[in-house]
Order: sequence, then C-alpha cells, then structure tokens
Amino acid sequence: MLQNPKTIMHIQDPASQRLTWNKPPKSVLVIKKIRDASLLQPFKELCVYLTEEKNMIVYVEKKVLEDPAIANDDNFGPVKKKFCTFREDYDDISNQIDFIICLGGDGTLLYASSLFQGSVPPVMAFHLGSLGFLTPFNFENFQSQVTQVIEGNAALVLRSRLKVKVVKEHREKMTVQNGIEENGVVSTNIEKEVGKQIMQYQVLNEVVVDRGPSSYLSNVDVFLNGHLITTVQGDGVIVSTPTGSTAYAAAAGASMIHPNVPAIMITPICPHSLSFRPIVVPAGVELKIMLSPDARNTAWVSFDGRKRQEICHGDSISITTSCYPLPSICFQDPVSDWFESLAECLHWNVRKKQNNFAVEEEEF
Repeated sequence: MLQNPKTIMHIQDPASQRLTWNKPPKSVLVIKKIRDASLLQPFKELCVYLTEEKNMIVYVEKKVLEDPAIANDDNFGPVKKKFCTFREDYDDISNQIDFIICLGGDGTLLYASSLFQGSVPPVMAFHLGSLGFLTPFNFENFQSQVTQVIEGNAALVLRSRLKVKVVKEHREKMTVQNGIEENGVVSTNIEKEVGKQIMQYQVLNEVVVDRGPSSYLSNVDVFLNGHLITTVQGDGVIVSTPTGSTAYAAAAGASMIHPNVPAIMITPICPHSLSFRPIVVPAGVELKIMLSPDARNTAWVSFDGRKRQEICHGDSISITTSCYPLPSICFQDPVSDWFESLAECLHWNVRKKQNNFAVEEEEF
C-alpha cells in the first residue's frame, strides 16, 4: 500500500470538462462544406444570425464566397461585406479566432483541424454531412445552441491530435551536358543529395502508411522510443488517435477508444500474419516508421486523408501525441455523445432482441 495518499493517481471525470471564456468571444470562423448546395441556406442563416443578432466578426474562407449561389445573391450582399476572408496555406488566422462553427460532416471537422497547426479554438460541429460521428449538433435549433456556447454553457471533450514530422532525404535529379560528369562517368540522370526536407503536421484522425500503387507487400519497420518493435508486411499500417479509432482503424478491425483515453493505436492493414493484432500504446511515446532496408518498393503516407506523399529509403515518419488537442463542444457530455454516435452512426451492437420464455398460467 502507498504510505502517502497524495501520491495516488487522480483520474479526471470527463463530464467535468466545461467551456469557460476569459472574456466574451467576438470572432467566429464558419467552415462550410464545399460543393454542397444543401448547405447554402443554413450557411446564410447562420452568418446573418452571427453578424446581425450577435454582432460577431465572422471569418469565412474566400473560396466559399466564390460560389455563384452566394456571389450572385443580392440579398446576402450586405452581410457578405462584413466578412473577414482568408485563404488556406496563405493567411494565418490562428490568433484571431475565438471559436469555430462547422457546417458539414466529419471531413469538415478534420479540415478545420488542419487549419490550426498550433492551439485550436473550441469547435462546434453541426451534422449536415453523410456520417456525422464527430458532429453532434442538429441545425434546427442553432440559435439557442450557439447562444449557449457564446455564454460558456457547454461541455467539452479534448480530442488529442498527433504531431507528425516527416524527414526526407532530398535528392535532386540533374542532367549533365553530353552525359559526362567531371570524373568521366557517362550518365544522363544523376541524383545528388542536397540536404533534408522536413515537414510537420497536426493530425486528428490517423496517419496511414500503405503500399500505394505497388503490387508488392509493404515492408516498413516500426520503432517505439527508439526500439524496433515490429516489421509490418501487408497493405500498410494505421497510427491513430482515440478519435480516429472509430474511422479507418475500426474498418481495419481495431477496438474503438473513447477520446478521453490518452493513447495511440497501431493497427495493421491486411497483415500477412495471423498473429498481428492491433495494439494500444501510451500517449506521449514516440513512434518512428521507416522503410525496411530490404523493402522491394517505396511506401506512401497520408495525414487525415490529405497531403499524400511517397516515402523512400532513408526517409522517416516520427509520430507522437501533440500538445495541441482539438476542443470539441459536446451536445450533452463526452460520454453520452460518444455512445449516441456509436449507436446512431455505426449501429454498434444492434440486433433483434431475444424472445423471453412464455409464462405458463398456473393451473388451479
């Protein structure tokens, strides 16, 4: 037994996580799913409400306003003039947004996450897409729900993200005149190492390493805190957050983990081994994925389904838990929302009820 009771671990109740504002929010980023005509009217209603009723500064992506249905709407013109616009990969708005409202499906929330490579404002996601596992709010009563968030009357779930660093051995192909180098070797294309290229990403769902278009099995080594733990031979491997455990990882046979659990999941994709089961490792460990030295082909990597790129020999992918989670606003609380999504979206444990035994009447 522990002698000092103060050393006993304190586990926080997920329901105790609440949204609190240091000062009233003034600016809001509205993210709308692109190329979806059904979202135009909800988008307009929300923006009018935020600007005229709540006097908030509304940020909208520039390409959203280029939609002809919005650009040619004269009635929406006065509201549109009040917007602040930005462009992805060009404008940094990370320090100008108090909270985010997403109109769409789970992909819209993933896109919102990708816009913030550091701290993320609280996100309120309305279910206006296909699946809606991560979007607990319905749009019918958006006025009262948005008002509650502005007043700080809402529960939160902190969805952990992955910090990913990709290091590539940058080589440049150069064509030499007359096909002759200085040392007299005949060659038309010469690869010269000119340094390393480093890219960093914040990932909400998962990092997927796969064999790409090759017909060969992928062959990648997985290291944990510098120790080789296994070699993946199959279609690839998924490294996911608890939020991503209900996405690609679930389709590949992994368990589903509540987003409040501090963990990282490693799930093989069609492994050529009967004993290769998905595993859960503690949040905070560092994973590194590299091509095995004897791999027949390269591999490909994507981050939440985006930024897909090729991984060659000598390249590495380092993954750990990010210190910048995504604060997702709950409809009820973290536990109720999660199990509601499991039941409604994935039909978890749905089957016909077993009939009870018929009670025979007692004979008198």
